[in-house]
Amino acid sequence: MNPIFYIDAEHPEFPCIPSQNLRGDGCVAVSSVLNAELVQAAYRQGIFPWMKHEHDFYWFTQHPRAVIFPHKMHIGRSLQKILRHRAYRVTVNHAFEDVIAHCAAAPRKGQGGTWIGEDFIAAYTQLHRQGKAHSVECWYPDRAGCFQLAGGFYGVQLGQVFYGESMFSRQNNASKIAFARAVPYFAQCGIQLIDCQQDTAHMQRFGSELLPLEEFVRLLNQYNDLPLATPIAADTIHVQAAFAV
Repeated sequence: MNPIFYIDAEHPEFPCIPSQNLRGDGCVAVSSVLNAELVQAAYRQGIFPWMKHEHDFYWFTQHPRAVIFPHKMHIGRSLQKILRHRAYRVTVNHAFEDVIAHCAAAPRKGQGGTWIGEDFIAAYTQLHRQGKAHSVECWYPDRAGCFQLAGGFYGVQLGQVFYGESMFSRQNNASKIAFARAVPYFAQCGIQLIDCQQDTAHMQRFGSELLPLEEFVRLLNQYNDLPLATPIAADTIHVQAAFAV
């Protein structure tokens, strides 16, 4: 079993977890509260909150860790065609609360429910108001030509690292479009590393790589405190600003 630490909210210090002591994805800490300060402290050690049971929150890490280096992102041919020809609009931080609400409501294969409860929404919304959590939205036009929220994702940005949390799609390919357009935009802002947490087929299509936990944390120590070249703010991602497809 993985060692499990109890985290005091007044002293949010998460432990460094050597990968030799970790078996796959595992719970490494428990706390009685969840707030913006704890989330930031956890991310810096490669740890993230994933569930609440009764009155306690459970914090996990993953070894090896799935990441994407923005300059190495891959876009498959079918998605390239969609990006070229489909009518859509991609924005940043235009509808954070709507995005996290849709992520919370999205069905998850193999899961009986969602981990994104009210406490999670409150903590990440607080981070968003602090300029440290961001949403990316994909909008499709309806029959009247008005753009409606079709999909997107959200995550936390600390320095030059973006920690992806959850995504949703109300219409086909919407979250893929949001991610494909967001990664080049993040790279232009100065993001060096995107944390995908788990190794999924969805992220593998974009060129995700697996890193040993120690290497992942080393990169966090390198990038977490470096400023972005351009802050991630409310914006519209224009097609011409993205990588050529």
